[in-house]
Amino acid sequence: MIRFENVTKRFRGTAKPALSNVDFEVQRGEFVFLVGASGSGKSSCLRLILREETPSEGRVIVLGRDLRTLSNRKVPYFRRHVGAVFQDFRLLPTKTVFQNVAFTLQVIGSSRAFIQQAVPEVLALAGLAGKEKRFPHELSGGEQQRVAIARALANRPQVLLADEPTGNLDPGTSVDIMQLLARINAGGTTVVMATHEAGFVDQMQRRVIELSYGEMVRDERHGGYGDTSGLPSLAPEPERGAAAVAALTAVLEVQREAALAAAAGLDPTVVDADDDDMTDAAALAAAPRASAAEPRLVPERPEPEPEPADAGRPVPPASPASDPVAEPAEERTAEPPRPEAPVAPATPSHTQPIPVADLAEIDVAELGLADRLGLGETDPDDEVGPTS
Repeated sequence: MIRFENVTKRFRGTAKPALSNVDFEVQRGEFVFLVGASGSGKSSCLRLILREETPSEGRVIVLGRDLRTLSNRKVPYFRRHVGAVFQDFRLLPTKTVFQNVAFTLQVIGSSRAFIQQAVPEVLALAGLAGKEKRFPHELSGGEQQRVAIARALANRPQVLLADEPTGNLDPGTSVDIMQLLARINAGGTTVVMATHEAGFVDQMQRRVIELSYGEMVRDERHGGYGDTSGLPSLAPEPERGAAAVAALTAVLEVQREAALAAAAGLDPTVVDADDDDMTDAAALAAAPRASAAEPRLVPERPEPEPEPADAGRPVPPASPASDPVAEPAEERTAEPPRPEAPVAPATPSHTQPIPVADLAEIDVAELGLADRLGLGETDPDDEVGPTS
């Protein structure tokens, strides 16, 4: 039916041939998929079968005729036996559905009686019964493709070539078109289809000829699409507002840890907002102290006056952030350790854990974390109301 014998096709101005030593044969009544990445040579094979191009080397034989020796005068007669369907529908916009299909028969000189009989039959086969008087712009994309298929079948060809017939259609409509092509093939018409639709190829399990850079790499009966790594894929777009989401998550984490500490009977001000792993009371008790060498940037605010009840307690040192320029850690005067709970001096590179037994005795301001979370002691006159 169709035979390629060591076919090589070179186009002018290109160094690499579009087809290189392609050799295969398609029997009558077969359904063959031509698959491969863009530029692999699928469309070139279809143009050679339709006699739009001639091979540079080798032979292309269709319906027993060597197309290389076929004269240009006989090409229109040869194409009466070969129907073609393309990705773009190529319908005449000023003609109705009936007239678009009948136009092909009028060009080859078919009689009026044959046209009146053949067109309704092929439109019914394509699922377009009752839409004969509609224009292309009144049809959906799938219906326009059905008109193109009906036009290709109007002359009852022996071979039907389909070049990406579902490329411009949605998935549901593509399934209908593939079912239509399967019914046409079941009627005895040989179908050769170039496609990127891996799902249809895998489901239908027909013969698959795979091309790669102009060379035939696979000829498999009852095969699938094969390697889909070359198919385009949709990468997920980055989510907008990621910084705002991260900030909100951090705030919620601080609130959650403070609630856990309160439920465990601990002072919520010892919960460090940077510790994501502190999820239970025992872990909260081991929350690291802030390093003495690490300056903290907090809003400047006046220090509260010590109450009479705390007259005997030492006043905690002012936060480094209250000064316009933070002093180095070496020049900062450290508070002498309390006799009741001696605390090891902090080093710039390590933090010391706070013993659980001493949590109640350590001054909150000494930890510095209360100032960061805004939970320190403040004058009642400074309060401005609840904040979220």
